[in-house]
Order: sequence, then C-alpha cells, then structure tokens
Amino acid sequence: MTPREIAEAFTAALREGRGEERRFWSEGVVSLEAMDGPMARCEGRAAVDAKGEWWMANHEVHGFTAEGPFVHGNQFALRFTIDVTSKADGARTAMTEVGLYTVADGAIIEERFFY
Repeated sequence: MTPREIAEAFTAALREGRGEERRFWSEGVVSLEAMDGPMARCEGRAAVDAKGEWWMANHEVHGFTAEGPFVHGNQFALRFTIDVTSKADGARTAMTEVGLYTVADGAIIEERFFY
C-alpha cells in the first residue's frame, strides 16, 4: 500500500471505531507523546497497543472526530477532537490534538502527537 492508501484506510478505521487501525503499525512502531512520563515514548507494537488499552480503560469518550488525512510524501497528519472524561478524577475535557504518522515499507513506523 502507498502512504496515501494507508492514510485513508487508517483514518477510516479510526472513524469507524473498529480498532483495526493497529493492523497498519510496523512491529517496531514508535509512539511519541508531547509529555513527560512512562508513556512519552513507547516502542514496539505490544507497547503501543498497551498504551492505547490503558488510555481507553482510564477515560470515557463522549465524542471523537478525525479530520484528514493530510498527506505529504511518506507522512500524513490527522487532526483529532476528543470529548473525554478522566475516570481518575471525573474531569471532562475537550481536547484537540494532531497526530503525525510516518510510513515506510507499507506500515506506520512512527506516530507523534502534538497538543
């Protein structure tokens, strides 16, 4: 698949909430968050999957949108808006973030989040 094809299929999977977006990650995928702490950098499909599972288990999602993809070469960006409540403290937050994804050899090798 080309980077554009991956971007379009990945975005469709996210929008449909199927959880199938994971199939686009390389085994060595790296996930980078714009924060400090243990989940600031996760390496490998299992670690990135565990990070996503932790996030879903600790938040109640009321709304989610993904705009894009915006493709440039072997990268694409998505703009997310998320209405979420933290299960830890009950705080409800409207978040906006951008995900920048890098593709190589037919898979996403890096995801980097800006917020």
